[in-house]
Amino acid sequence: MKVCPYLESCFEILGRRWNGLIVHYLSNCPNFTAHFSDMKRDLNDITPRSLSLKLTELANYGLVVKVVTEGTPVTISYHLSDKGQQLAIALQPVHKWAQENIDLELTITK
Repeated sequence: MKVCPYLESCFEILGRRWNGLIVHYLSNCPNFTAHFSDMKRDLNDITPRSLSLKLTELANYGLVVKVVTEGTPVTISYHLSDKGQQLAIALQPVHKWAQENIDLELTITK
């Protein structure tokens, strides 16, 4: 049996460290938008460099849009695109399944 290439590509994106969590994080923000500093603060253990690379990667996939607002100072925020919002909706049943079936004590090692 051959694996569906669309599903394979989807897991290629989501299987990369932080990508799914960033999409989930933005899906829970007002207007699906957050500043870099907020994400850095709330996404435990991600380095600023990794966050920057991941946001660029997600933007290249068309899931996140970088919004630059001119002014003093210039502000930069990140917004889930329509495509990113659709992915976030598709992830909701996975989130529900994880809450019901994952034992965090067995999976989180620090």
